[in-house]
This record gives sequence, C-alpha cells and structure tokens, in this order.
Amino acid sequence: MDLSDWITRHADATPDKPAIVFEGREISYAHLARRIERCARVLVNGLGIKPGDRVAYLGQNSPEQMALLFACARIGAILLPLNWRLAAPEHVQLLQHAGPQVIFVDGLYTDHIDGVREQLGSIVLVSYTSGTVGWAAFDELENAGRGQTAVVGPAGLSEDDGLLLCYTSGTTGVPKGALLSKRALACNAVNSIDMHAMTAADVVLTVLPMFHVGGLNIQTLPALFAGATVVLLRQFDVDHYYQAFDMHPVTLVLVVPTIMHLLMADKRWYEGKPDSLRLIATGSTIVPESMVLKVCEWGVPLIQVYGSTETCPIAAYTAPEDAARKPASTGQTAKHCEIRIVDQEGEELPTGESGEILVRGANVMNEYWHDEQATREAFTGAWFHTGDIGHFDDNGFLYVDGRIKDMIISGGENIYPALIENLLAEYDGIEEVAVVGRPDDYWGEVAVAVVVVAPGSTVNAEQIIDFCAGRIASFSCPREAVRVDRLPRNAMGKVLKEEVRQLVIDRLKLKNNRDQQGGNRRKVSE
Repeated sequence: MDLSDWITRHADATPDKPAIVFEGREISYAHLARRIERCARVLVNGLGIKPGDRVAYLGQNSPEQMALLFACARIGAILLPLNWRLAAPEHVQLLQHAGPQVIFVDGLYTDHIDGVREQLGSIVLVSYTSGTVGWAAFDELENAGRGQTAVVGPAGLSEDDGLLLCYTSGTTGVPKGALLSKRALACNAVNSIDMHAMTAADVVLTVLPMFHVGGLNIQTLPALFAGATVVLLRQFDVDHYYQAFDMHPVTLVLVVPTIMHLLMADKRWYEGKPDSLRLIATGSTIVPESMVLKVCEWGVPLIQVYGSTETCPIAAYTAPEDAARKPASTGQTAKHCEIRIVDQEGEELPTGESGEILVRGANVMNEYWHDEQATREAFTGAWFHTGDIGHFDDNGFLYVDGRIKDMIISGGENIYPALIENLLAEYDGIEEVAVVGRPDDYWGEVAVAVVVVAPGSTVNAEQIIDFCAGRIASFSCPREAVRVDRLPRNAMGKVLKEEVRQLVIDRLKLKNNRDQQGGNRRKVSE
C-alpha cells in the first residue's frame, strides 16, 4: 500500500474513528482524507506543483503539516519541514539550498518570513491566516478548488521517489538535507509497529516537533499507518503533557532525555503512572542507565531507539522486556534493516569490539540533497556510514560508544566520551554531563568532563575525577571537570559538542594567558 493511500484506506474502513486530536478537536479519518484531497488540489490546481517540486512548511505541530505530507505523497512532491526554532538567516540558507516552489507558514511565523522575503526569490508565500498582506491565503486557494475533480497521482510515480527532505540537526557543521523516499517512511513505519507492538487501538501522544524525523516518524506517522489515534500538541509543555493523560487514554509517548528529566521533576510524576500508558520511547542522545531504570521501576518500560535523520530514523530498538535488563543498550537491529560494525578499513569487527556503525535497508535515505560528494562519502555500496562508534554484545544488543568526531585520542589510546558520560550520569549530584577532548602538549588530547550540578549539590571537580578512578581505564578518566549552568543543545535535545569543546578550549586559553601574565609580572619584579 502506497503511503499516499494510508488515510484513504482507513477512511473507508473506519471513517468516524479519530485520526488526530488537536486542541480539543477530533479529526476523523474521513475528515483527514477530505483535508488531504483539498490540499492536493491546492498544490496541483492552485499552485501548479509538479512531481519532484519541493513544498516547504514552517509552523509548529499541526494537522495541516500532516495533510501536506500525504498530499505531497499523492502528487509526487517533496515536503520540506522547517525547524521553527531557527533564526531567519538560517531559514534563508536552507530555503535557498532546497529551492522550494512554495512555503506554507502558520500565522506565528509570517512576520518572521516577511523580514527576509526579498532573499527568497520566486518562492510563493502561503499563509494559513487570512488577510495577511502580500501573502496568498490557504483558505482562498482551498475555496477556489471546491467542486473540482479529485487529484490523481501522475503516472510514473514510484515508492522510491523522494517525499521528505529533512535537514540534519547540524551538531558539527552546516546541515545537510537527507532525502527520504516513500518506501523509506513505509519501512520505518513497519519497524515502529514492531518496536511498539502498535495496533489500531493505540493512542499516541506527540510532543516532539515534527520538523525532525524523531517527532514525525518514530510514533506519529506509524500510528496513522496502523489506524491508531494521534493526540497532537503544538509543542512540548509539562502542563499540557500531563493534561493530555487526564483527557485521553494515551498508551504511547516519545520523549528525549531532557524532557524526561522535566517530567520526572514534576510533582505529578509522583502520583504514579497513568493507567493507560504502556510504553515510553526515547532516544536522540545518550540515555542515562539510571533514567531507564527509574522509569521502569515507576511501572512503564522506557525503551530506546537508535538511528539518525538519514535512517528515517529507526535502525535499532529495545524491546519492552529488555528495557530494565539492558538499560545501557539501544537494543537490537530493527526487523527490516541491517547493522554491521566495521574498522577504519571497512572490515567487519567481531562481537565486543568497537567500530563505526553502518546501516543498510529500505529505511535509509536516497541521498543528500544537491550534494553528490557528501552522498558518495556517506555510503559504501548500500551501507550508510552513521559516523557513530558502537559495538554488539554476545546477544546482539547494540551499544553506542560515541561519535567518530567526538572520539578522543590520548597517548595513542581511543577514549569514547559516551563511556565516561554514562558513568558520570550515575553520580549523585550530577544532572547532565558532556565529555570532550582538550588539546594537551604531552598526550595530544585529554578528556574533560563538563557537568551541570544539581541544585544544592556540593560535588566538586576533584570528587568527579576521583569517582572515575578504578571504574574505567586510567587513560579514559577525565583530567579536568568543569561546572556550567547548562549544556548547549539543539531542538531535539542533542548536546552541541562543538560548542562544549570550544568552551573548554577558550577556558584553557584564558588560563594560559593568566599564567603568562603572572610569569611576566614575576620577571619584572625580579
């Protein structure tokens, strides 16, 4: 079944069942199917969108975004969801690179785009708010198409055609646009259904932004594939999260660890788990073992998912029965893809040895948009190079040790930051930690732990360093611990390691300057 037919099939079978619940409104599968059809008419008849054209969306989570996705699938267009947290110059950069024919914008961001519209060339601006000066109004385009015949997908479309253009989070540089096909999204949905044991009876609470593949593809889109119901929040808010459980029998939810921390700190957490909730999924960054175990003890399995924008993202996941038993693992390989661990020469490594994680499967992206060199570098045959370092245990469970670019080489020994971060996450009094390499004249690099200390904690740098001694190899132990108020993160909660590393380097430069000035003062006094 082609992705563009998912909603139509459910509308025929269960027309009155809620597909999306949004801000107190229930949108049935039949209503959603009609909304998708009207959106397809706007794209084709109102705007002249053709197969392969890009259609951008800037707005918070909404049913309109979902209608755009399915309408694009029907006509062969490519949806470009934009991160609404970016600054206007960043949006200009992405739009100029992707070259969309039209951008749909909700009312919160029309002024934002107006400020840079001269840099957007011929991109048609469509607002979901009527009366916006200088913009086409979606309602007017929709009304103009009423009574027209249904839009039929052009001949020659394929499941391998690109549908979703998602720009990577860019923790280490300029974002790249990963082009995901209809086949990739369908394969990912099947992996998700296996991961969650998802059925039409489930109610999914979506709190993560759908401009990332995590918020869109781990639970939300698969729920609509399964015929389940999605309770959609515009954006995450602790109060709205807990209120959703008071109003709906939510069974599944996806959060990142930073959100999980906020939920566990709220007094409502201690009232116990909601009766309907059967599973919480998490990922996007290293998940502390202590968090996994605390949530499991609370009464709900906290399962992990491993992947990236380029893998749609599901490549590995933890089964509910393994969550507490393997809290440090990101699980086993997803049913419909493959994972191998290789050394720098591309040779497969034996169990237990760490190397780069490679992924192959229908869920992997087609290419990086307009970047042939990056695409070539990302693949060996059909195997995608994730840039992550990991290893398998004897039972086939995957452990992520860090990023290749994060790896610290100290005195010829490889240090994996995730190993230290997982250890320090267990230390009482440390809320968050990021480990980076600092230049060192003798060792080349040494590990530095940058930590956020819990309010009221008296933990100091010496105690942090001592805690690691004897628990990991001596060369892996951090030589310094730096306290900060918060760690820099992107929209999905990933720590921006380059910014952390720069903070450590700037601190070292400042110390060296002070030492030099002190030495000069001593020379003068002598």
